[in-house]
Amino acid sequence: MEKVIDESVQGSALTLEGNSGNTRKLYIESYGCQMNFSDSEIVASILSEQGFDTTHVLEDADLVLVNTCSIREKAETTVRKRLEKFNAVKKTKPHMKVGVLGCMAERLKDKLLEEEKIVDMVVGPDAYKDLPNLIQEIDEGRNAVNVILSKDETYGDVAPVRLNSNGVTAFVSITRGCDNMCTFCVVPFTRGRERSRDPLSIVAEVNDLWEKGFKEVTLLGQNVDSYLWYGGGLKKEFEKASEIQKATAVNFAQLLEMVAFAQPRMRIRFSTSNPQDMTLDVIETMAKHPNICNYIHLPVQSGSNRILKAMNRLHTREEYFELIDNIRRILPDCAISQDMIAGFPSETEEDHKDTLSLMEYVKYDFGFMFAYSERPGTLAARKLKDDIPVETKKRRLREIIDLQQKHGLYRTRQHLGKIEEVLIEGPSKKSDAHWMGRNSQNTVVVFPKESYQVGDFVNVRINECTSATLIGEAIGYTGNN
Repeated sequence: MEKVIDESVQGSALTLEGNSGNTRKLYIESYGCQMNFSDSEIVASILSEQGFDTTHVLEDADLVLVNTCSIREKAETTVRKRLEKFNAVKKTKPHMKVGVLGCMAERLKDKLLEEEKIVDMVVGPDAYKDLPNLIQEIDEGRNAVNVILSKDETYGDVAPVRLNSNGVTAFVSITRGCDNMCTFCVVPFTRGRERSRDPLSIVAEVNDLWEKGFKEVTLLGQNVDSYLWYGGGLKKEFEKASEIQKATAVNFAQLLEMVAFAQPRMRIRFSTSNPQDMTLDVIETMAKHPNICNYIHLPVQSGSNRILKAMNRLHTREEYFELIDNIRRILPDCAISQDMIAGFPSETEEDHKDTLSLMEYVKYDFGFMFAYSERPGTLAARKLKDDIPVETKKRRLREIIDLQQKHGLYRTRQHLGKIEEVLIEGPSKKSDAHWMGRNSQNTVVVFPKESYQVGDFVNVRINECTSATLIGEAIGYTGNN
């Protein structure tokens, strides 16, 4: 499972319009990947039915929740510091309750309650529907915990509220859990086995978003390409399904087509893909539908076959190249991004050079690059010695980042002089006189505001670029408005 972590939104307090009948205040912060932010929307929806409105002021809260990530040690350290802050506020407001949600809750379980005594409630990713009961427990003065992982929970029947939304783009969860036991990853242990959501509920959510004015959705899962709906249940139990269930099953390519047909003027993205599970029919479906964006996040983690095997990545370097070649053949304008780990246990200089040579072959548009961080509970932590010196990890990571910046500039320069459709998401971070949006390839595009508005599809001529941003001028609306 891969995680794309947007550092700019880490720890943001999520808020939505209040319900006039609600009397209690919920403060919720989220850390980690897009899945955690999507889960926070589900939690806020469940608790709005229990009398809670969200607030962005910590001191006003009756209930403080932090939705956590365990993917890297840094994420857990950040959460612990926030819990110290929450408890300092709690001393002046004794009725305030504090809870930990998500992956860190699942990993540490009741240790957070018993040993560290820093929270009142611990709730795993599959237990959010139990929040009303858990809150009643803590209201009555008892600690509460539910970290049971489910075989069938997908929250497909919970309509998420859209927290801190720009009203233009939204995430729609299609799977939960992961069956790919990568040795460096905690997700199978914190989010459970893989199960898919009913495709009709996914299409209904997309249709509802369109009616509410949203222009783009990202279908979200730990590993979207292994989506498989056959009436419910774990993916690994598909072989036990009846013949009729197997005959009517829906895979990811079919789901992608259903969504594209349902709203032909809505942009469709998806994340994240796993090289071992991505099939040609997904790429062909993308090529067939102009509203499916030409962008694939395709993490590889290493360019060395030896390290890929140690990571339990069920593909080789050569198989990855074959997939890249097929994408380039079927979708010549497709942008591809990566996740890369520097300094995995036993990684040699030759292994590192294999990673750099793989990057030279692909020339990714952008990437998410990290030094290896041992996570407790993973197979790598149990079986492999974290034997690469910190300075070596940092140096290799720096070389990977430098090469990615070079390739990023190579890719953005290919857009110069072209006219591209951009969906306006909001003001530019650097200039209030400019809009920021993204093209089909997910590259940020900045251009003067003029009379255009958030949510407009605009044709933009690309005149300049950096390694990560395109700069241009609008020349008119597209046919999608």
